Amino acid sequence: MRSARADIYRPDEVATVHTIATIVRKYFLLGDDALTRKDHSHRGLWITKQIEEQAQYFGIDVLGHAIMSNHFHSVLRSRPDIVQEWDDTEVARRWMLMCPKRKNKDKTPAEPNEKELDAIRTKPEKLKEIRLRLSDISWWMRILCQRVAKRANLELQETGRLFNGRFKAVRLLDDEAILACVSYVDLNPIRAQVAQTLEASQYTSVAQRIAALKQELAKPEPPPEGTQTESPQFPAPSEDPALPQRLLPDAYLAPIELIDERGSQGSKPSKTKKRCSDKGVVPLSSMNYIQLLDATARIIREGKKGFTPEEVPPVLERLGLDPERWIDYTTHFSRMFSLAAGSVRSMKEARTLVTQRQIYCPRFQRPS
Repeated sequence: MRSARADIYRPDEVATVHTIATIVRKYFLLGDDALTRKDHSHRGLWITKQIEEQAQYFGIDVLGHAIMSNHFHSVLRSRPDIVQEWDDTEVARRWMLMCPKRKNKDKTPAEPNEKELDAIRTKPEKLKEIRLRLSDISWWMRILCQRVAKRANLELQETGRLFNGRFKAVRLLDDEAILACVSYVDLNPIRAQVAQTLEASQYTSVAQRIAALKQELAKPEPPPEGTQTESPQFPAPSEDPALPQRLLPDAYLAPIELIDERGSQGSKPSKTKKRCSDKGVVPLSSMNYIQLLDATARIIREGKKGFTPEEVPPVLERLGLDPERWIDYTTHFSRMFSLAAGSVRSMKEARTLVTQRQIYCPRFQRPS
């Protein structure tokens, strides 16, 4: 029996959720479609752009994503705490930009005028509803799937649904589950054998993070303090506040490193306005996270059952994660959990939100 979304998460509380949306059987989202004999790889770019656009306006953090040939994964964190900090005009403006009445010549959303804003901000009940929608993961997925389906149908000159029913949702209860799930999502192309390296894993969050890290490492080091430079009275172009700043490829993603140790507390609104907040994902640096994924990808790629003692990444020991369990997580996460995912302790305490039923893990059997 299907569980109601309200039993898994609510839009008025901070929640981290793994979502999977699957395409109907006869279609391909990406790659070569045997039915139409067309290559749909270009769709990955415009699906990523749609995710970037929604990240600008929703009160939702994007922790990770992977777009595959017949489905896509997202790891999302709702942020009603940040949405509550927005005034009525900001709430109305964000919704009108997400669902615009008018568009500019380049097809981008037109900035809403006062009349359009008043249609929301002067109506308390509608304003309350829109405020909830902006931190609702179900509304995020609804708009994303609708726009992907509409564009794909236009391309195929067809009508009808593209996605196979409702998206699957699993709530992530603790840092262990979040790290395991984001890693599982980022490693999808490796497991599916459509990519051999993390860098080659197109349309994944880890590929964006690696590209951003390379740009950061390529930046020239600043001169030592007190060193005289040419034309000191003029700032460098990148430092001029009047000029647009060059954004990194992962600007729409939540930063990896979780510095704030207060869990879901501390809103940390984004400084770039390209994402909801600057709150991190896991207690790891970006470099350590990528190194952990790289070591895990090597085990998966070589078909091994686990790490040898010499191969165990030091970060697993530091985080207190069992190496064998880690491989299970990053290989079979979707089979291991339904409704909610977490450590043994978290799962013992897990209850559905409305009916207060205990959440059980489905029986997990390692494939032969």
